[in-house]
Amino acid sequence: MQRNHNHPTICTIEKVIDETPTVRTLVFSDDVMSNVLPGQFAMVWIPGINELPMSVMISQDKGKAAFTVRRHGPASTGLYNIGPGQQIGVRGPYGNSFDIKSGKLLLVGGGTGLVPLMRLITHLKPTDDVTVVMGAKTKDEVFFEDLANHLLQKNNHKVIVTTDDGSYGTKGFVTDVVEKLCKEVKFDGIYACGPEKMMYKTVQIANSNNLFVQASLERMMKCGVGICGSCCVGENLVCKDGTIFDGDYLSSNPEFGHFYRNKAGILENY
Repeated sequence: MQRNHNHPTICTIEKVIDETPTVRTLVFSDDVMSNVLPGQFAMVWIPGINELPMSVMISQDKGKAAFTVRRHGPASTGLYNIGPGQQIGVRGPYGNSFDIKSGKLLLVGGGTGLVPLMRLITHLKPTDDVTVVMGAKTKDEVFFEDLANHLLQKNNHKVIVTTDDGSYGTKGFVTDVVEKLCKEVKFDGIYACGPEKMMYKTVQIANSNNLFVQASLERMMKCGVGICGSCCVGENLVCKDGTIFDGDYLSSNPEFGHFYRNKAGILENY
């Protein structure tokens, strides 16, 4: 029987990986989710708590997928606390995906925004020259560095880590490195996911250098299927028209990098 992507599939968590003191990856078996396109997301039901949108993390094991979650609000903390043998509901996948270019590529991520970028790496060609810039506040919050190097072992690549406090890698912000790199290299594609201010600056840098850029936006989502309107950015819905948007659209949208909508749909400043 064909699966209805709008009905939650009950999945059992098989393994939990502690990435940092505040981030965990929950692995489960699901043939559909294991094959989603880079940038697509799922709506995840945490029984008795809530449902929230999550990018789908890759797994090294066939037929398995994962969610990488940072404990923050009630729903994300509830998901973070789920252990092996416990169940969640998963529906989707939803949204569009990155337009994958070839050549010299720059992937820019921060925090759990690295999740769709790790999946993007698995869709790149061995001939692509790939630079990954990942940011964290401190050394303890750095994750996926080893994974990125492993996934790119057949590519000419480099992984650059920045930390706000300089406790590991390069001290400073991801966008400082992006700005420097874009002055030195003519990238064929730039992909960003993470804090919106970081993505806003990355898009500005790319546009000023006439470089192709796409970013994955995060917004409040209650349905994931374009009904509730909670995730609107201007005239578009992140769940239906995104989550991936290109630099031309983002540079013309007055909300990007400046405003988001709270649970009541009211615009608030970043």
